[in-house]
Amino acid sequence: MKVLKRVLVLTVLAVMLLSMGACGSKADLTDYEYVKDKGTLVVGITDFAPMDYKDENGEWIGYDADLAKAFAEELGVEVSFQVIEWGNKILELDGKTIDCVWNGMTLNDEVKAGMSTSNPYLKNAQVVVMPQDVAEQYPDVASMKDLQFAVEEASAGEEMAEVNGFKSTPVLDQATALLEVSSGTCDAAIIDLLMSDAMIGEGTSYANLTRTIELNSEEYGIGFRKGSDLTEKLNDFLKKAYDDGTMAQLAETYNISADTIIAQ
Repeated sequence: MKVLKRVLVLTVLAVMLLSMGACGSKADLTDYEYVKDKGTLVVGITDFAPMDYKDENGEWIGYDADLAKAFAEELGVEVSFQVIEWGNKILELDGKTIDCVWNGMTLNDEVKAGMSTSNPYLKNAQVVVMPQDVAEQYPDVASMKDLQFAVEEASAGEEMAEVNGFKSTPVLDQATALLEVSSGTCDAAIIDLLMSDAMIGEGTSYANLTRTIELNSEEYGIGFRKGSDLTEKLNDFLKKAYDDGTMAQLAETYNISADTIIAQ
C-alpha cells in the first residue's frame, strides 16, 4: 500500500511539473507565437469613423479595421475587435486583453513610452468643431478661451485643450464629443481631422457642425506590447499595403485624402 501511495504521489508531482513547464513555455512565447497559438489577433478600438465603426450589419469596418483584417489574414489568424476605454489602452495591452491598439492613434510621447509602435502611416491634426452659425465669431484660439470643449478622455484632443488653456469636458470617445456639441451641452469639440472630414458637414448626421482651426499636426501609428516582434511584421505589412495601392484604395473608400497617407 505504501508503495502504491508513493507511486501515486510521484505521478501527481510529475503531472504538476509538466503542467508548470507548459505554463512556463506559454509565458515564454513571443507576441507572434502567442497570437498564432491562440489563433486570434485582438485589436483594441473605439467607435471612431472613418477608422473603426460598425456598418448596418453590425460588422466593424473602416480604414484601420480593414487594414487590421488584412494583417490578421497575413498572419494566418482571425481578427477580433475589442472596444476599450481609450485611457486604459496601455493597461489593456500589458494585461493581454488585447494584442494591439489600431484606432487612429496619435504617436505622442505617452504612447511611444508605453508601447512598441509601428512606423507612422497617416497624417492627422487636432481640429476644433463647432456649430456653423457661430463659427465666424471664433476665428482663433484667443477668441475661444471662454468656450466649453468636449474631448475624448486621455486623447490628443484633451492634450490640445490643456495646451491651449481651454475648459474641457472629458467624454468616452470622439463620437460622443460631437454629440455633446450637436445637442448644445458643450460649445465645441476637439477631434481628429480625419474624423471631422467623415462625420460632419453636408450629407452627414452633423450637417450643422463645421471644422474651424487646426491646433497641431501629428501622425498615426499602431501599438503593440513593449518589445513585441509583431511590430516589425506590421511594418513589413504596411510597406506592402502602401506599395500595392491597398492604403490608397482604402483612403478612397473611406473618404480620406490621399495626401494624408505616409509613404512606407
